[in-house]
Amino acid sequence: MNEIVRAIHQRRRYRRPGVLRVVIVAESFVPAVNGVTNSVLRIAEQLTSHGHECIVVAPGPGPTVVDGVSVLRVRSFDLPRYGDLRVGLPTARLAAMFKRIQPDVVHLAAPAVLGASGALAARRVGVPSVAVYQTDLAGFARRQRLGVAHRPLWKWISWVHQRADLTLAPSTSAVWALRHHGVHNVALWARGVDLRRFHPLHRSDEWRRTLAPAGETIVGFVGRLAPEKQIGRLAATSARPDVRVVVVGDGPERDRLEAVMPRATFLGLRHGTELGALYASFDVFAHAGLDETFCQAVQEALASGLPVVAPASGGPLDLVRHGENGYLWNPADPASFSEAISELVGHPALRRRLGAA
Repeated sequence: MNEIVRAIHQRRRYRRPGVLRVVIVAESFVPAVNGVTNSVLRIAEQLTSHGHECIVVAPGPGPTVVDGVSVLRVRSFDLPRYGDLRVGLPTARLAAMFKRIQPDVVHLAAPAVLGASGALAARRVGVPSVAVYQTDLAGFARRQRLGVAHRPLWKWISWVHQRADLTLAPSTSAVWALRHHGVHNVALWARGVDLRRFHPLHRSDEWRRTLAPAGETIVGFVGRLAPEKQIGRLAATSARPDVRVVVVGDGPERDRLEAVMPRATFLGLRHGTELGALYASFDVFAHAGLDETFCQAVQEALASGLPVVAPASGGPLDLVRHGENGYLWNPADPASFSEAISELVGHPALRRRLGAA
């Protein structure tokens, strides 16, 4: 790590005017695959493509260079029940690191533990920081029957974000939640979507023959197979003989879900053009998790021309227009999830109309 910091420090003298140096303190990063990792990858990609310098600080172990961007690793521990996720330990070394790197801004990606020490270090050395809120930790705790942790978690989240100069939230509901809990330096920063990768033109007859050989309606889900996604709600739909449920992604819940939904097709992780073709080859996209601060998968499905069934809570409220491009199901009535899917499965013309919107 010291060699990387020295090399970055040396380059400081040769920077062109107008070039920013941004340190991203990421609560999660490669090799973990999740929404935080993906957003950090896109931010780093956009910064470097515009000529700026980018350095990522993330939990170890892992590669020290990702897509040409230097990654400084810190010690970490496994998160219980999430074997592929690691939590970076807070470290007092961040302040010294920032002094040597001399960033123009510190970007805190979903700050919780490592990000909290990043916020304090940035303030200590006088570097402006931007915190990005994108993980509803308090909501996850409540869904996992850890309601006693809900209030303390919000106090911690609020305290961390108040240490930053600006907080960016991806959806209207996230902005409101933060303000309700005392974070007032918050602004809306929604997500974009790659319209070349996710497009109806990528619909694949080959994939459809493979996934639904008898011409079944394909109901798809894409995302991390973790408890908070509540993918098991698709069990009733997966039992229908006229439907093929297709699950794209991986995670700690995969074995349990395969047992609960034996007729569903689990494809594991897919990327790039293959992922775009899978989205476009579905007939309906269904999302069951209630704690999404944005839900990039819903936006990718909409861009692929799919009607979406998503909960009337969190990020999907900004994305799904009920009855126009999909259905919002009622979290207080879990049966409404399967009922909304059934409505679309039974009416191909309705699917086409909502998908076109």
